[in-house]
Amino acid sequence: MTCPYCNAPDTRVVDSRPASEGGAIRRRRECEKCGRRFTTYERAQVEPLMVVKRSGRKETFNPEKLLRGLLLACEKRPVDIEALQRFAYSFEDNVDAAEITSEEIGLKALAFLREQDPVAYIRFASVYREFDSVENFIDEIRRLERRKRKSQGARR
Repeated sequence: MTCPYCNAPDTRVVDSRPASEGGAIRRRRECEKCGRRFTTYERAQVEPLMVVKRSGRKETFNPEKLLRGLLLACEKRPVDIEALQRFAYSFEDNVDAAEITSEEIGLKALAFLREQDPVAYIRFASVYREFDSVENFIDEIRRLERRKRKSQGARR
């Protein structure tokens, strides 16, 4: 590592220890030429999750954007806000790939909301699936009811 004081190319590590609760390594270095000491931090560089939009354009995953959509669907509904936050902020941790389509995000959000609140699920589905008629709402509600009956029948 280059010395920040004299730009000499040779420095040696004097001390090394974990920092930031294990998320980094703090190193004390000493310049071989001028003898001055300085501190460096080493962190793992994690590549962000990329979202492939319907248009093919790519953007970095933003948990705030997902949370806004969930909150909008759950407005004035008895849904635990902390559960929505946990889902949005841990979403990236549950994806093993470097990229995910916006469609996959929507499907995972729908599956999550289906378990939280049926009204919130329908609201989110109406935007996500671009409902353009009352029949779309009715069809989705019927699918939701059939799924509910199947799961109740399986529990008996």
